[in-house]
Amino acid sequence: MSTFDDLTNNFSRLPGIGKKSAVRIVNWLLKQDGAYVQKFAQNLGVLQERVRPCKVCGTWTESDTCPICSDPLRDSSIICVVEQPQDVSTIEAYGEFKGLYHVLGGLIKPLEGVGPAQLAIAPLLDRIRGGTVHEVIVATNPTVEGDTTALYLNKLIMELGVLPADGGRDKIKVTRLATGIPVGGDLEYIDKRTLSLSFRGRSEF
Repeated sequence: MSTFDDLTNNFSRLPGIGKKSAVRIVNWLLKQDGAYVQKFAQNLGVLQERVRPCKVCGTWTESDTCPICSDPLRDSSIICVVEQPQDVSTIEAYGEFKGLYHVLGGLIKPLEGVGPAQLAIAPLLDRIRGGTVHEVIVATNPTVEGDTTALYLNKLIMELGVLPADGGRDKIKVTRLATGIPVGGDLEYIDKRTLSLSFRGRSEF
C-alpha cells in the first residue's frame, strides 16, 4: 500500500470523514506549502504528549489546571456538567456562562457496558462536598442516555444533602438546560443563540 493510501485510510477513520473526503484532504495537503505540512505533522505528533485532561474539571489543557479553572474571576459556586471536553468549547464560544465545568467523559450506557464507575462522577461529588458549590447545571445532551445520566446525577447530588457552608439552610440546586435544545440533539451542533436561551431557561429537576 502506498503512502497516499495509508494517509487516506488514516483520515477516513476520523469522525465525519468518509473515504471520499479523506482522498480530497490528502490531495489538498499535497498542493500545500511544504512548511505548512511539516508544521501540521509536527503538531499532530506531539498532540497526545502535550495536551492532557485538566486535573480539576477534565477538559483538555496543556497545563495541570486549565485556564478556566485557574481563572479567579470565574464563579466557583456554579458547575456545568458536560459529557465531553468539546462541549466546554461549545459553551465557552457563546460567552455568557461564567461558572466552572466538569467533564464526565461519557454517559451512562448499560448496553455498552458503561456505568457510573467508568465516568468522572466521584470527582464531581468531591468538588460539591467542598461546600462552595450552590448550583450544578447538568448539560448532557437531550438523549435517552443523556437524560438517564442527568437523573442519576440529580439523585446523587440530592443525597449529599445541604451545603455545609450554609449551616444547613440551603440545598444544592440541580438544574437542566431548557428544551430549546432539540431532543436527540448534540451540543456541538447547537447554534449560539439556542444554547444561550437554554442556559437562561434552565429548570430544576
